[in-house]
Amino acid sequence: MVAGLAAAMPASAASAKSSAATAAKAATVPAFEFEEATVADLTRAMSEGKLTARRLTEAYLARIAAVDREGPKLSSVLEINPDALAIADALDRERKAKGPRGPLHGIPVLVKDNCDTADRMKTTAGSLALVDAPTPAEDSTVVARLRAAGAVLLGKTNLSEWANFRSNRSLSGWSGRGGQTHNPYALDRSPSGSSSGTGAAISANLATVGIGTETDGSIVSPSSAGGLVGIKPTVGLVSRAGIIPISASQDTAGPMCRTVADAAAVLSAIAGADPRDAATLGVKTEDFLAALDPNGLRGARIGVLRERFSTRHPLLGKILDASVAAIQKAGATVVDPVVIETDGQFDDPEFEVLLYEFKDGLEKYFASRGEKCPVKTLKDLIAWNEANRDREMPYFGQETVIRAAEKGPLTDTGYLSALAVCRDLSRTKGIDATLAKHQLDALVVSTNGLAWIVDPANGDAYTGGSSSYAAVAGYPSVTVPAGFAFGLPTGLSFIGRAWSDAQVIRYAYAFEQATQARKPPTFRPHADFGDRI
Repeated sequence: MVAGLAAAMPASAASAKSSAATAAKAATVPAFEFEEATVADLTRAMSEGKLTARRLTEAYLARIAAVDREGPKLSSVLEINPDALAIADALDRERKAKGPRGPLHGIPVLVKDNCDTADRMKTTAGSLALVDAPTPAEDSTVVARLRAAGAVLLGKTNLSEWANFRSNRSLSGWSGRGGQTHNPYALDRSPSGSSSGTGAAISANLATVGIGTETDGSIVSPSSAGGLVGIKPTVGLVSRAGIIPISASQDTAGPMCRTVADAAAVLSAIAGADPRDAATLGVKTEDFLAALDPNGLRGARIGVLRERFSTRHPLLGKILDASVAAIQKAGATVVDPVVIETDGQFDDPEFEVLLYEFKDGLEKYFASRGEKCPVKTLKDLIAWNEANRDREMPYFGQETVIRAAEKGPLTDTGYLSALAVCRDLSRTKGIDATLAKHQLDALVVSTNGLAWIVDPANGDAYTGGSSSYAAVAGYPSVTVPAGFAFGLPTGLSFIGRAWSDAQVIRYAYAFEQATQARKPPTFRPHADFGDRI
């Protein structure tokens, strides 16, 4: 371990409760010098001359080889950036000559493979159909801002193909290009998705920080399943330019990290106005690190949404109860329970909106990849998948893509009506009404049910989630590790009004500091059933 880092590190996985299976599996994973290292830890070490970006990048590349390619074989990283070490060397020279650009100078980051990179890596959304497409003409804005902040772009992560908008019985974490990503806490369990690779990789310490994207759950769900902090920002805070889309009204990129502070540093770097994305116009640059206050819950009014899955599962109910008690102890007034009266009423109109917007956005994206892009329309993609069925559809089909291909333009009354219903039920009569009724500052809710077993024969056995409230509204949501059941992590989500991102981050940070619930994974072959209800 680098001198000076040891005192800042949490207890290692070896100190956690273990079983014979845990010990046997953990023995195949070599100790890692930078396990659970934070952006602040690493920045301090580099500033003191005890570490270089080059050595840190080399360490993470070795870790990827040991954990992702060998050993547990998480299959979370699709591709290593062939320029990573050269980028690290250049940043070391710059630090020596001019000083650091900011908190992310020399920090390795992994990016989901639906974010354009104008380099020697591919951008495919996990689909083999785009492997031979021309390189994007420019970086996605998120990637460009990470580079400008001095981050080392380490590689691309696997995902649920097309961000899990292909079939009604898909496998989270599976793509034609990358195969199946595994949950590092229990290798037979789903990493959830669609930002599956980023979630598994950052949880397993394969990079310092990561980028995911979300339409409905794709940041917060894999973050919860991976014991991570995930920030799903207000739609429009972070540019979507150069990101393979599903929904213009719901898509956003966001950080997936091991701590709230790391996530705040990443969000500060990637947020802001971008002429390439009209939704961001007028957004001001903000330092979200300023929101990190360990007493940030003091005086807040927090409402508790007792989701069906958290009350139905005794252990998840206990974790929620303990989380609420911690929030109260931290100085907040808790209103428990509260109910969003429109819960479940916008599921069908949401899907209708996504079908329309997927067709419109994806066909525009195909055009951006140039005349030599192998697919130009959804009908082309459907035909390509059928022609390559053995590689692209060995486990599930493309029913969702077929339905989207049948939709008309965004001027259709069916689309406009569904969009209006979504906004009314999720915003005006949903989150806004609930916060106003109880005079609340934010809502909290269990993020997910427990990770399910990966089952190619039947697809995902989804165990419930709470992402749709904030996702359909386009409002901010931050999930924070809350506890473990059967050795599997689960998170607590803080949800706020539009543009209250800094406030929600402040609450999440105070909760994190009070609970310290994250534990690093130990790569068990199966879930630990030592817990008892």
